[in-house]
Amino acid sequence: MTLPFKTIDQLPIDGKKLLIREDFNVPITPEGKVADDTRIRMSLPTIEYALSKNCKIILMSHLGRPKGMRDSHLSLRPVAEALSNILGKTVTLAPDCIGPEVQSMAAKLGPERILMLENLRFHREETQNNPSFAQAIASLGEVYINDAFGAVHRAHASVASIPDYVKVKGAGFLLKKEVEALTHVLEAKTSRFVLILGGAKVSDKLGVLNSLMDKAQIILVGGAMAYTFLKAKGIDVGNSLVEKESLNDAEAIFKKAIETDTVLALPVDHVIATEIREDAPHKTTDTADIPSPYIGVDIGPKTIEAFSQHIRKATMIFWNGPMGVFEMAPFSRGTYAIARAVGASAGESVVGGGDSIRAIHESGAADQITHISSGGGASLEFLEGKPLPGIRALKTH
Repeated sequence: MTLPFKTIDQLPIDGKKLLIREDFNVPITPEGKVADDTRIRMSLPTIEYALSKNCKIILMSHLGRPKGMRDSHLSLRPVAEALSNILGKTVTLAPDCIGPEVQSMAAKLGPERILMLENLRFHREETQNNPSFAQAIASLGEVYINDAFGAVHRAHASVASIPDYVKVKGAGFLLKKEVEALTHVLEAKTSRFVLILGGAKVSDKLGVLNSLMDKAQIILVGGAMAYTFLKAKGIDVGNSLVEKESLNDAEAIFKKAIETDTVLALPVDHVIATEIREDAPHKTTDTADIPSPYIGVDIGPKTIEAFSQHIRKATMIFWNGPMGVFEMAPFSRGTYAIARAVGASAGESVVGGGDSIRAIHESGAADQITHISSGGGASLEFLEGKPLPGIRALKTH
């Protein structure tokens, strides 16, 4: 496989000052601690490699959506502290990501030292892809490395523009791994490719449905998006969430599935509730119909078994999106069952999207997955064939 960029181990970085764009958009507890350090640990191979080359390291990331305003609750301080503990090495947090004080700290940075810039999104110029803002950050280093796969689909300054102002640029090991795994999905030549899609909106998944329709032999649809498909088929879905503006799109997908000889499997039974509330009365239907005033909240046992049979026979699996309101215990069975089925499959498996990843970890199947993507939105856009700004900015040919 020929990658569209150079990677950090192919670049002359010895002793250089590296600007590394990371995706440290992690959950923070009310007490100001990192609740889940998975994304931080994913960054370690690139950071440790840079340390082994006596580099001076400047890390940068966004956290949350402060909308260009300084917000102490969205400071990267907890991330710097967590990374310090993991590495056993001091990670100094800068007071900002631009300005004279930051320039001074970057200029004084010694070999094998790590400086973390404060939240990039404290400045509106980051999401506006402002060239002056990008240039100011670029001036802090000599080499630019993007290892933030979860952000490569954003045309933001730290992703799309900083590389324009740095002569040496490339990808970190995480970004390389993501591109290789997703390219393998796109290039898979197998008669048992199963695509599993869930979540709320059909509109969010249309691109990947259309892109992979001629590659996947079987498409399993769950979650709230399934009710839009069922409604398009004339099946009663009660008070379930339906994306009315996507009904015509759903009909077009049915037609394309017939043209490409693709099995498009929908739920044949459901867990339904009177409200989307953990203690709401709920029951299981015998058929695909949902009576009013009930709401579909999970796939039922017949659907779990039917979907699991398809997954067991798969040689390639891509999964994005939960099968129901799985964050509520009574409605989590379907999503966890699919997670375990994907883990138990002998085929290659790639999982993307925060909810799917959470289910994979909580079900105990994480170690059985071939690749867990760090970017749900980015992985979908990659598979759709969209040009991703962060990858395009790294291209050397």
